[in-house]
Amino acid sequence: MRSTAEILKKIRRLELRTRRIVETAFSGEYHSVFRGHGMNFDEFREYQVGDEIRAIDWNVTARMGDAYVRKYVEERELTVLLIVDVSASGIFGTTSMTKRELAAEVACLLAFCAVNNNDNVGLLLFTDKTELYIPPRKARSHALRIIREVLFFEPENRGTDLINALEFVNRVATRKAVVFLFSDFQNLNFERAASVCSKRHDLIAIPIEDPGELQLPPAGLVRIEDPETGKTYEANFSSGRVRREFARIANERRERRDAIFRRQSIDFLPLSTEKDYFPILHSFFQHREQRLKRGG
Repeated sequence: MRSTAEILKKIRRLELRTRRIVETAFSGEYHSVFRGHGMNFDEFREYQVGDEIRAIDWNVTARMGDAYVRKYVEERELTVLLIVDVSASGIFGTTSMTKRELAAEVACLLAFCAVNNNDNVGLLLFTDKTELYIPPRKARSHALRIIREVLFFEPENRGTDLINALEFVNRVATRKAVVFLFSDFQNLNFERAASVCSKRHDLIAIPIEDPGELQLPPAGLVRIEDPETGKTYEANFSSGRVRREFARIANERRERRDAIFRRQSIDFLPLSTEKDYFPILHSFFQHREQRLKRGG
């Protein structure tokens, strides 16, 4: 059980690291690639040659004696939802961090991006049920609460149900939102639910990976446990045939996962515990901004 001092220290360290990245690199890109979802009235101004005639406000025109048009600006405020898989498979990690720690750090970065841009940010933690839901709000203190929960929340269940999580979002998010879905996507039965969610919201999938799930070390006879079901198995990791078959199945699952995202036109951004996520996020933001400028 971590002490309060340890928890606060870790949150503070993570806040300092991610805020530095936000302030130096991501804030402008975030603003560019995630747009508002409507237009708000700004002011009346006199009609100018080339203005759309349908924009003329005839009531104001009649009062002023000259033609006036309504001017609108894009609604900038967004709602950002961070959906984080906290099932037992997230505690796995063969590098300096676990999958859940990686998801927490990237979620922290996105939460501070939202707060810096005066957007609302909310959080859903899920296993095979909804574990915790924090409705979207603004303010740094709210973002810090979200980070604390992502880092230290102790789920009741161990399994994973992506369908339930996506359906929950569709029920509670009445306005269009930017939805970041963090998961290792061990179960691939989520396509229909993801399709529905992506039509209502701007859904971005962030698969979290660890190299130990893609390739086995030549470690001899090993007893392994499925963290979500508790079942144990024995396997000979020194066998080249076993390692090749494991890598084949892992790669096949990865390709099936990515094919789902491509079929449903869902942006996806695989992150690995062995790689620095900053350049990968940076490249993703840049490519998305270029695509939006092209109208894609």
